[in-house]
Amino acid sequence: MTRPGLLLAPLLLAPLLLTGCWKAEEPPPPVPEARYTVGEPYRLGDLWFYPREDFGLVETGLASVAGDARAGRRTADGEVYDPAALSAAHRTLQLPAIVTVTNLENGRSLAVRVNDRGPADPGRVVELSRRAAELLGIAPGRPAQVRLAVDGNLSRALSSGLPAPEGSRPAIAAAPTAAVEREALAPIAGARQADRVREGRGPLVQAAVGAERAAGPVVLDGRVAQGPASPGLLFVQGSSFTSQAAAGRQAARMGGARVEAFGTARQQEWRVRLGPFSTPAEADRALQNALRGGVTEARIVVD
Repeated sequence: MTRPGLLLAPLLLAPLLLTGCWKAEEPPPPVPEARYTVGEPYRLGDLWFYPREDFGLVETGLASVAGDARAGRRTADGEVYDPAALSAAHRTLQLPAIVTVTNLENGRSLAVRVNDRGPADPGRVVELSRRAAELLGIAPGRPAQVRLAVDGNLSRALSSGLPAPEGSRPAIAAAPTAAVEREALAPIAGARQADRVREGRGPLVQAAVGAERAAGPVVLDGRVAQGPASPGLLFVQGSSFTSQAAAGRQAARMGGARVEAFGTARQQEWRVRLGPFSTPAEADRALQNALRGGVTEARIVVD
């Protein structure tokens, strides 16, 4: 004869076992952590891009608005994408970087955090988050003339407080280069850093004069500065040369672009340009023709 207590014990243990199984969960995924990165050469569409450090970059072009309104994906530097944040994507800058974007069409300026790669459209120089574009007065689907200026002090302070991958070796040899004329020019900004990364020593972060090492995240307050509107003309620009003959050969590949002299008499250079164009659509068509002609460094600029 079985005693009642022995029958009851398994019945009491069963709910406990079931409860334990129900509550058992997988360990939570690691929280995404931003990291400082320059990155390897990569292909976007039919073009190759070569990221490099540049804490003094100033450039103009056309801005677009990110079409992905969903939050949660990972950006190129390991952050969580948020369309409501003041962020942007750039094809070659070190990540993250603080960049002041000025809408030349209405004079508004805003500091944003560049933390991703893009835009995919070669005719656009930067891709803004929905919130950043809204504050700058840039509507989705309508490119706007902008000027970008890297804030060197804030960008260095930001990078100094982030982990950086050691032993990163960009596979530069695997990235093809177009058959273009080459010259020995002065070292580009960030050349020392690129050498360190290729040698597996990691980037050398230099503290800006007067800037403290970042003790925490750099927080952007979203304040918009209002200046005068200064829209310009659109051009498709190729390379700059110290040889007028070399510039002429590239101009021929760009479908009869003109060669313009600039610089001082002692340091004369020549640049190759098409334009001006009155609309982004016209500039886009000219850019596509230049790219098809093998001038992969061609880009749209505002002047």
